[in-house]
Amino acid sequence: MHVQEWLDTVPPAAVYAVVALVIGLESLGIPLPGEIVLVSAALMSSQHSGINPIVLGACATAGAVVGDSIGYAIGRKGGRPLLAWLGRKFPRHFSEGHVATAERSFEKWGMWAVFFGRFVALLRIFAGPLAGVLHMPYWKFLTANVLGGICWAGGTTAVIYYVGVVAEDWLKRFSYLGLAAAVLIGLTSMLLIKRRAKKAQTEHREAEPVSAGD
Repeated sequence: MHVQEWLDTVPPAAVYAVVALVIGLESLGIPLPGEIVLVSAALMSSQHSGINPIVLGACATAGAVVGDSIGYAIGRKGGRPLLAWLGRKFPRHFSEGHVATAERSFEKWGMWAVFFGRFVALLRIFAGPLAGVLHMPYWKFLTANVLGGICWAGGTTAVIYYVGVVAEDWLKRFSYLGLAAAVLIGLTSMLLIKRRAKKAQTEHREAEPVSAGD
């Protein structure tokens, strides 16, 4: 079942909790489709489904910040054995190559890796636990975490919401244009058929005297 179809079965008020929970678990280090859930919910909010985009963005931001912070604490306590365990449990996401790539990004960019990692699916899962494993100072992590969460969650919600509103308006206009075009085509076809029928009838009448004379 598609994510948006599933969200349609959830009461509008519960969508906020679902979005916050999924994004929080993803940020904690569990591979879940947080971005897909957020985009689907934001699109639903643009379709007047009772979902407030501001509340949605705030819940998504809270889930991202809290999830990352818990992931940081777990990573700081678990250390590298935790990464090895995650590699065995989720080899597709926490393989040695992925861990090495993420670690190089953190060593090179520091807190900016946490900020920009929010916009990259792989780093979004790694950011919290890996920052803890590498013992990044928490104030740096928290600053980048909060700013990244606001920009990613709030920005994604706003962009998808307004795109949905514009698309809906465009589709409505298109439907009116389509209806007008259909009516115009129908009238034109009817006139052409009527004209051809009249022409055929006239030709038939002109041909009748010739037949009588023969």
